[in-house]
Amino acid sequence: MSRLHPTFRSAFSSAASRLTCILPGLILCLFVALAAIGLEWIEWRWTGRAWLEALVLAILLGAIVRTLWTPGDRFLSGIHFSAKYLLEAAIVLVGAMLSFDAIAASGPTLLVTIVAMVLLSIATGYVIARILGLPKRLATLIACGNAICGNSAIAAVAPAIGARGEEVAAAISFTAILGIAVVLTLPFVGGWLGMTEKGYGVFAGLTVYAVPQVLAAASPFSPLSVQVGTLVKLVRVLMLGPVVFCFSLIAGRNTEAECVAGKHRRSRLATVLHFVPWFILGFLAVAIARNSGAIPDAVATGAVKVSTWLTVVAMAALGLEVDIRALANSGPRASAAAMLSLLVLCILSALAIACFGLG
Repeated sequence: MSRLHPTFRSAFSSAASRLTCILPGLILCLFVALAAIGLEWIEWRWTGRAWLEALVLAILLGAIVRTLWTPGDRFLSGIHFSAKYLLEAAIVLVGAMLSFDAIAASGPTLLVTIVAMVLLSIATGYVIARILGLPKRLATLIACGNAICGNSAIAAVAPAIGARGEEVAAAISFTAILGIAVVLTLPFVGGWLGMTEKGYGVFAGLTVYAVPQVLAAASPFSPLSVQVGTLVKLVRVLMLGPVVFCFSLIAGRNTEAECVAGKHRRSRLATVLHFVPWFILGFLAVAIARNSGAIPDAVATGAVKVSTWLTVVAMAALGLEVDIRALANSGPRASAAAMLSLLVLCILSALAIACFGLG
């Protein structure tokens, strides 16, 4: 190391110091994540289904650990690193699962309906949460979780609006419980409403949170329902990028307004670039590369798997940052907001399917 140029030696020392600083917390998050993955495996082994996914289990286990034992200062840097940077890297890799061709082939009416449902459910969910007295950031997280893709949307929107760990944990905890309830009850609702196989697929894709949950909810109807539901769900996932982008700009405008006194204004382009999260640009870049053929199928499949693992570790970190007392204080109102928002989304989706002949 003595032969290295002073600049490189300084950079190497700084990187080593940074790694040493984050390593204890990172290892702690990895242990919690592995425990969550192990519990999910046990669920599959015993029941044939993961009633609680590793992502949800990780944040619950992390919160339990935090309740029983408060990590010392030497763990905090690694926990924060995992909750922020690993999560952002996971979001970038999610872009590898998007297919622009499949989205375009679904037709303009369905595409417009999906976009409208996402926007309407975000707006109504936010209003419901605010009426119930929830803080703006928690209201935004719950609304986006219901409207787009549950836990993944909450995790993606959180850094864009500066949400705290306990707010993310509250939103994810309640949407996780609702996600399971939806998977179990949605087939009965579809049958009661007399939906066709295609119509039910659209209904499942518009209302269920995660892609695996869409498969579970649509399977009782038919393979066609599964195919349609998956396609609709992926279009909802695609809305994540624009939604986070918009929230980033809103947060950026608010921050700039607060700091305008005594400071020169940036150009509009510079302001936008400053407040657009790097992981959203990365998400779009990976999606474009995937659909242009630059990323082969095998690499895309691996990227999605790595994204899932990183997200589980990040959720473990968020759980370790949770203050259970703050979570308990927001529990009843957050639960009510999530349930009412989901109910509104189901009603709007059923009406859209009937009105626009999507069944």
